[in-house]
Amino acid sequence: MCSRPCCCTASSWRLGREHAPLNGTGDFPPGPALSCAFLASSERLAEKTALVCGDERLGYGEVRARVAGPAQALAAAGVQRGERVLIYLDNGIEFAVALHAVLALGAVIVPVSPQTKLDKLRFLLADTEAVALLTQASLAPVWQPMLAASPAPAVVWVAGALDNADPRCRPWPAPADAASLSQAPVQGHDLAALIYTSGTTGMPKGVMLGHANMRAAWRSVQAYLQLREDDVIGLALPMSFSYGLYHVLMGLGLGATVVIERGMAFPVKLLQRWAQERVTVFPGVPTLFASLLAQNLERHDLHHLRIVTNAAAPLPTAHLQRLRAAWPQARFFAMYGMTECKRASYLDPADADERAGSVGRGMPGQRHWLVDEAGREVPCGGTGQLVVAGEHVMQGYWRNAQATAEKLRPAPDGTPALHTGDIFRSDADGYLYFVARSDDIIKTRGEKVSPVEVEHAICQIAGVADTAVVGCPTNFWATPSMPM
Repeated sequence: MCSRPCCCTASSWRLGREHAPLNGTGDFPPGPALSCAFLASSERLAEKTALVCGDERLGYGEVRARVAGPAQALAAAGVQRGERVLIYLDNGIEFAVALHAVLALGAVIVPVSPQTKLDKLRFLLADTEAVALLTQASLAPVWQPMLAASPAPAVVWVAGALDNADPRCRPWPAPADAASLSQAPVQGHDLAALIYTSGTTGMPKGVMLGHANMRAAWRSVQAYLQLREDDVIGLALPMSFSYGLYHVLMGLGLGATVVIERGMAFPVKLLQRWAQERVTVFPGVPTLFASLLAQNLERHDLHHLRIVTNAAAPLPTAHLQRLRAAWPQARFFAMYGMTECKRASYLDPADADERAGSVGRGMPGQRHWLVDEAGREVPCGGTGQLVVAGEHVMQGYWRNAQATAEKLRPAPDGTPALHTGDIFRSDADGYLYFVARSDDIIKTRGEKVSPVEVEHAICQIAGVADTAVVGCPTNFWATPSMPM
């Protein structure tokens, strides 16, 4: 690994230079469990607004009572520490409640996208051996056939009008005494979550994240974003995926207010809601920002925005410039990460102009480096696959030793290191620039081309809202061409 103090392997410099650790531990109360932070917030701030969704506004005390109901129901049904529980719900208050109810028991959350269809839902049920399902009536056309064909899960709680003869189905638990809710004992290495990847390279893989893994990621993100108790987080991202999930956990753990939108399909409604609720933190993705840029942003008063984050894919420079012009008071963070480690890098807004296109340097407390196709370390200024090591890195893939061995390999010090499969180049100062996912690199006429770079160039053309570049086999020059 590069020994230069400013380069990519010395990412822990950020803690000392830019952030003091939050109370030494990222503002976590004692104990390794993720839900401890929410429990502490609900005791301190019982009357403060915690969750807003649609017409509902719940204080922290009310949310705690809502969590206590499912937690008691799960415990009464015999759900044990370490057992898996599927959470198959739309964005909403029930999703946030379900997360904390399962975690408080020491059981394992398995968040499932509401877009998931029957075959994949069956796979997730079988792969996790889930003992319970928390879901909603509107998704019954998917989960009912699964129940009809399987004796598992043992019990199902349904939000909404219950119209099912299956004796396993029960109405959503009513709120219970908030004082009855407590955290079951867990260890840092105990599983907190199984988050399944999209399965673009085959069947979905369950990313195993322990309480310590998720706490480490949470601490780092909270530190560099400098999230505060008085923040209002606007969440339109899917809560079933890592990016949205962490914002629910961080927001409620910090004592902030989380405003939940059901989805990203209605940009005008979202902008109106953010203005109405005076949102200060707005996590997004390029497709969401592209849809917002198609609207008249000046018509919506978002002067209270102080943090805007982008992840999942690089934000075209032209789009970033327009967003910054619309919200000049906000600090824009470009970030890179993956479910297997949550986050690996971020670009400080102060560096945005000088390092345009970069996703910054490494997370606080992380080590990272680049390797070539032969696994040799690449010096600063080179290009290679990003490798990440730190407490935030996953434990492995659920019941998939082969995939785990391919992704987690020993670092020089013997600790597991995550081989991301993503190609980056670094500059002389260790700033990272995303090139492409290794599987996406297009070979054309003997050259390796990054589709991301082509996409960004096309987005500079006036009138282009978004674009995608893919490789297409052709006999011309005996190499793939690049249609757009």
